[in-house]
Amino acid sequence: MKGILDVALLASAIRLSTPLLLAACGGLFCERSGVVNIALEGLMLIGAFAGATVAYFSGSAWVGVLAAATAGAVVASLHALASVRWRADQIVSGAGINILALGATPFLAKAIFDTTGSTPPIANPLPELHIPLIDGLPVIGTVLSGHSPLVYIAWIVVIAAYFVVYKTVFGLRLRACGENPHAARAAGINVEAVRTVAVLISGVLAGTAGAFLSVSHGSQFVRNMTAGRGFLALAALIFGKWTPGGTFGACLLFGFADALQMRLQGTGTIPVQFVQMIPYILTMVVLVGFVGRATPPASLGRPYYRESG
Repeated sequence: MKGILDVALLASAIRLSTPLLLAACGGLFCERSGVVNIALEGLMLIGAFAGATVAYFSGSAWVGVLAAATAGAVVASLHALASVRWRADQIVSGAGINILALGATPFLAKAIFDTTGSTPPIANPLPELHIPLIDGLPVIGTVLSGHSPLVYIAWIVVIAAYFVVYKTVFGLRLRACGENPHAARAAGINVEAVRTVAVLISGVLAGTAGAFLSVSHGSQFVRNMTAGRGFLALAALIFGKWTPGGTFGACLLFGFADALQMRLQGTGTIPVQFVQMIPYILTMVVLVGFVGRATPPASLGRPYYRESG
């Protein structure tokens, strides 16, 4: 057991929590505005493909990250159009995007690279970033330094999310639209505009989360490489009670579970398939045990009709 629970496991947990954290912060903005976003999985998958493809042709991983964020925003705009403008069922819209991403990515890979399984390897994935002063410290240096730049960007996103949601006028309007959109409208807030911006922000962050998988943690896109991480991010958001700090802690917990299952593979008599189930079993336990205690925004999932306000 000592060979499993070590400092390297903690460092791995931080890395594996990064895509969950980016996607969950995107979901935080979206759902705080009152729009359910179960499309995080599909947005991550689209971002992963766009990031790997553009990074391959451009030779720059950072250009790939930018392309992933842009692709996430473009696809998220479809969710905004359906759920905000046309007032469609938000669950159905999100599920449709997930299905679209599952089918579109191998189709595009076939059209561009003549293979449905993966894209070619990227020559220059994002390098590790070593933090001065911290890097040489025992234990702390191993845990906190030497990660992808996107790991540290994700931490900055959490801090920025807290500041924007709770300390800015936009954050006040965002929360108002999620709690009582008709009162927000009476106060002069354009509910549709705020919700649309929130959905687009979720697309940018979820697309960036996908780029982490394909141009940072890995060096190519692999079919269905998100493997349910978008749903894990959504579960972390619920577990974290739609707050940046709580979401950060939940993502670290799920990242630790993911790192643990990787470490446990092949170390005992338990079949690998059962070990790989650990993060998802933890998700089910969390949702069953804590979802009833979490209070979502009052108008989450409810379409806004201006004429009824």
